[in-house]
Amino acid sequence: MRHIAIAFLAAIAGVFVLVPARADERAFVVNTRIQREVTVVVPVIDPATGIAMMVAEKRIVKQERAVKFEPTKIVVVVCDMWDDHWCKNAAKRCGELAKKTEPVLKACRDKGMTIVHCPSDCMAFYKDHPARKRALAVKKADPPKSKELPNPPLPVDDSDGGCDDEKPAKQFKAWTRQHAAITIDQEKDYITDTGNEVYNIIKEKGATTVFVLGVHTNMCVLNRSFAIKQMVKWGISTYLVRDLTDAMYNPKMKPLVTHDKGTQLIIEHIEQHWCPTIESKSLK
Repeated sequence: MRHIAIAFLAAIAGVFVLVPARADERAFVVNTRIQREVTVVVPVIDPATGIAMMVAEKRIVKQERAVKFEPTKIVVVVCDMWDDHWCKNAAKRCGELAKKTEPVLKACRDKGMTIVHCPSDCMAFYKDHPARKRALAVKKADPPKSKELPNPPLPVDDSDGGCDDEKPAKQFKAWTRQHAAITIDQEKDYITDTGNEVYNIIKEKGATTVFVLGVHTNMCVLNRSFAIKQMVKWGISTYLVRDLTDAMYNPKMKPLVTHDKGTQLIIEHIEQHWCPTIESKSLK
C-alpha cells in the first residue's frame, strides 16, 4: 500500500518516482550440478550357480538442484583470461572464450553482481587503472582459517604442461594483460590477482557466493589463491561456470581422450570433489 500511495501522490504532482526493487525481487533461480557417489543395488548372476543375487555397488551420478541467488550477493571472478599464451591452441581457445564471456559479464553487471578481473602476473599493466585502484582501496578483512580438505588427483595427466600444439613451445610468460575482448568497467569492476584482495571485496560487498569462470580448469581455475579451492577452503559458496572454461590437456597423455573430453572430465572432477557448476545461459 505504501508504494501505491507514493505512486498516487507522485502522479498528482506530475512527478514520476522510481521505487527501488527489493533484493528478493531481483533474485533469480539457477540449475546447479554436482556429481555424487551413491550406492545402488543391482542384480548379478553368480556364474557358478546361475542364481541371481542383489549386490550393492557404488556409482557416480549427476544431480541437479535449483538454487535461488541474489545478484548483489554474488562476486564473479574472471580467472586468467589473458591476451596470449605460450601454448598457441590454448591462446586461440581463450580468445574465443573471451568473446562468449563478454555478454555474460555485461548481463551479470547489469543484474547487480560484482565483477572481479583476475589476470595473474599483469598488475603492472593495470597499476593506473581505476578498477585496480578500487581493489587496493578496499578495507582489509582477515579471511578465516582455511579448512583442511582432501585433494584427490585429477582425472587427466597434465604433467607435460597440457599443451596440445603439434610442437609445443617451451613455457614462458606470453601474457601482458587480460584479453581485450573482455570489458573492464572503470566505474564498477575490480582488478586483482590475489585471494586476500578478492576476500576483501567479498566482505565489503556483503557477498555470500562466488562464480568462477576462465582458464585453465585443471590449473589456475582450481589452484589460484582467488579461485575454487581457496574459496571453498574459506567456506565461501562457490560455483564454476562450466561452459566458460577450458583445460590445459594434451590428448597424447592419459586418459588418451580428446581435448574437449579431457576438459569435461576435469569439470566432473570439480563437481564431485570441490563445488557445483552452472551454465552461463542462466546468468543472462
